[in-house]
Amino acid sequence: MENNSNNQNQANTPMQNNIADDEIDLRELFTAIWQGKWIIIAITTLFAVASVFYAINQPNIYKSEALLAPAEQDQQGGLGALAGQFGGLASLAGVNLGSGGGVDKTQMALEVLKSRKFTSEFIQKHNILPELMAVKSWNRETNTVIYDEQFYVADQNKWIREVKAPYKPEPSMQEAYKEFKNIVSANINKETGMVTITVEHESPYVAQQWVNWLIQDINATMKQREVLEANKSTDFLTKQLEQTKIADIRAVLYKLVEEQTKTIMFANVRDEYVFKTIDPAVVPEEKSSPKRALIVVLAIMLGGMLSMMIVLLRYFVDKDKA
Repeated sequence: MENNSNNQNQANTPMQNNIADDEIDLRELFTAIWQGKWIIIAITTLFAVASVFYAINQPNIYKSEALLAPAEQDQQGGLGALAGQFGGLASLAGVNLGSGGGVDKTQMALEVLKSRKFTSEFIQKHNILPELMAVKSWNRETNTVIYDEQFYVADQNKWIREVKAPYKPEPSMQEAYKEFKNIVSANINKETGMVTITVEHESPYVAQQWVNWLIQDINATMKQREVLEANKSTDFLTKQLEQTKIADIRAVLYKLVEEQTKTIMFANVRDEYVFKTIDPAVVPEEKSSPKRALIVVLAIMLGGMLSMMIVLLRYFVDKDKA
């Protein structure tokens, strides 16, 4: 019995020693942190002051958005019906009526909106390169945009930024496109089909104006593309009519010309060709960013953790040397 008791005591001894070692390690950690409390306070305070200074100097960003609904494309129904009724005859004349499905025009319009070509034309058309690339802040009292004088001189309409080749003082459309993507977004809700166009800018009035311009321009662009395609199709079908004498095929071609004419008429009478505005963009009263309080809190937490790591690292380095 005594031997068994001794064996149990010996088995429990390492476990007790490990527990004691863990307690000593925790005491050492707390002791090291307490000894380096002034370093922790100093570094955390430095991070706090720096974050406050950084947050205060960040300009307010305002977000304006509009809710859009896809406009009905009723003119596609006629072509679909013709495809089912006269598809075989039309193929004899070398005309492809399609399956009636086609490419979703809403998705196509969104892709066009996000394209480099549309963005470049939009920036040049409305002359918004300075507002896009050189804005420093916005004056609420005078409702004016303040430009960064290191980049752009508004009075002379001159770019003076210092950059290395291949860049030039005046930003290229590639640079402008990258910046434009960061502040403009267009998303579609897959459940409802609704489209939201959003613009973020230092000036709430600029943000609202750009949203309106984007809606107008994308509708106009898609309308122009559709009318151009319909005119080309009409010209082609007219030539086919002149070349064929078969009555059934001529009937199909006449129907196709009629549908293309409807497409052109439909486009010309509607300004909201692809998107209908459900909830128009407004001038936002409150900023969307930056979250200054959050910036300060995160900086203080980062400063505290970093300072404790420094204190503990110094403690263990000194302990190993000793």
